Amino acid sequence: MDLKEISKIINSDFDGISFNITKMNTLRDASKSEISFVANSKYIKEIESSNAGAIIVDKQTKEFVPNGCVALVVDNPYLEMATLSKYFAPPIEDDSLAEPVIGEGSSVSPKAEIAKGAVIGKNCTIMAHVYIGANAVVGDNTVIYPSVTIYRDCKVGSDCIIHANTTIGSDGFGFATNKLGEHRKIYQNGNVVVEDNVEIGSSTTIDRAVFGTTLIKYGVRIDNLVQVGHNCIIGEHSVLVAQSGISGSTTMGRNVVMGGQSATAGHLSIAPFTTMAARSGVTKSISQSGMTFAGFPLMEHKLWLKLQGKIARLIKQ
Repeated sequence: MDLKEISKIINSDFDGISFNITKMNTLRDASKSEISFVANSKYIKEIESSNAGAIIVDKQTKEFVPNGCVALVVDNPYLEMATLSKYFAPPIEDDSLAEPVIGEGSSVSPKAEIAKGAVIGKNCTIMAHVYIGANAVVGDNTVIYPSVTIYRDCKVGSDCIIHANTTIGSDGFGFATNKLGEHRKIYQNGNVVVEDNVEIGSSTTIDRAVFGTTLIKYGVRIDNLVQVGHNCIIGEHSVLVAQSGISGSTTMGRNVVMGGQSATAGHLSIAPFTTMAARSGVTKSISQSGMTFAGFPLMEHKLWLKLQGKIARLIKQ
């Protein structure tokens, strides 16, 4: 899109030399042909080092936009980012793409639907009522059970197993709210990448990224009824037990274990080899590896056991 056209859409003044914007992206990852935004003062430091060609800002953050980058000033950058995201959303399905490619030795049920542009590797098993979207990729030797949905642009590695009714790449739960309390959808224009040797249980959902990728790394094991939010990174060999929930933009190191019905807040970092007992509530980042936690508010597991013992004695009295 032409930058001048973008400025009209988001009601921002622009009198400079216009150029084409190819994509929306984060401050950290944006290139000269891409546009980003700043909705929180804690990201001011990232403005100065960003390579974005244009940034949507408010009056307070305009001064931090570096020379050579266009500042589009608006009252509510987050709301206008949501407005603009619709214009960069790719088509849900695209009839102009090539016919899907099915690798040698793969078995695809006649009741499955493979969209144009999709690629299925060798020796895969794709069962009934599976839907694999436009430009999606499935690696070799992967088994996909009935009624699994893999949205457009998502990638599943080799030697994976995805059980029935799971959804890979549905929209993340993203919206901006105006002063009247009305919600405006943020179009989720990223994807999901599932690396090799991953098993995902039934009725699990993994949301696509707003920008970039929601990443499930090598060897992860995910149980039934698990929710992974947009832009999360789940480290190698991590285990997510049934009904656990990972809020958006949380990053886990390798071998993290989330017990049943445990959950994290968003934008957290969890150290490798951390274990959360069942029903743990994680509200802050964890930097020390190898520890076990329980409860809400979260505390070390041993301390939580002592606390439960004292409460039980009080009740007996």
